[in-house]
Amino acid sequence: MSDGKSAADVFDEVGARYEEVFGRVPGQLAALDWLTARLAPGARVLDVGSGTGRPAAEALARAGCAVTGIDVSAHMVDLARSRVPQARFEQADVRTYTAAEGGFDAVCSFFPLLVMSQREVAASLQRMASWVAPGGYFVMATVPGDISDLDIVWMGHEVTVSSLSPAEHLRLLGAAGLEVLEHHTALFRPETAPAAPGGPAAPGSPGGPVSPPVAPEEHFFCYARRPA
Repeated sequence: MSDGKSAADVFDEVGARYEEVFGRVPGQLAALDWLTARLAPGARVLDVGSGTGRPAAEALARAGCAVTGIDVSAHMVDLARSRVPQARFEQADVRTYTAAEGGFDAVCSFFPLLVMSQREVAASLQRMASWVAPGGYFVMATVPGDISDLDIVWMGHEVTVSSLSPAEHLRLLGAAGLEVLEHHTALFRPETAPAAPGGPAAPGSPGGPVSPPVAPEEHFFCYARRPA
């Protein structure tokens, strides 16, 4: 990152403001509805980048799933434990996390892979796919693009982000043994985007001022399954 902060540092400072801005993304809510309709009560689900626990872990726990959430931010983990006491949360990094033996009946990944290098994005995608048990599901969302180490201002913080194109996401998931069931892109415009205390964000960024409106983000959603 250009200001020397880690992802954990940034999300420790963003905290609950993330939920205020990105807690009602329609595509994410639809993905959760799709997933919970296919999971039996007691299904083991891993939520990667669980944030405040809302909406993903909360929706999954409400559906009767046994939810484990991991996040690099200690503050986010504390918030999630208080908001969704039915789930279990750990401070952990997807790049080094070790999944339980037998994997999970579903793995969710809603936007946790952006603040890293392209190589790490690809490796993390493959790691998450490997944690899906036979017959299990993988549901993900990201901001797509062939982007490598791009410096931006997000939620009032300077961060360095990377991503992969939709085609590369699909290729990697297929190579990891997952069957892609559905994928699409959608535009999302945050209703509000407050800057971090201490300084405004650049106009047009996700952390920019509410007026003029923030430019919409393109989101890529993918639903996949590991054959039984």
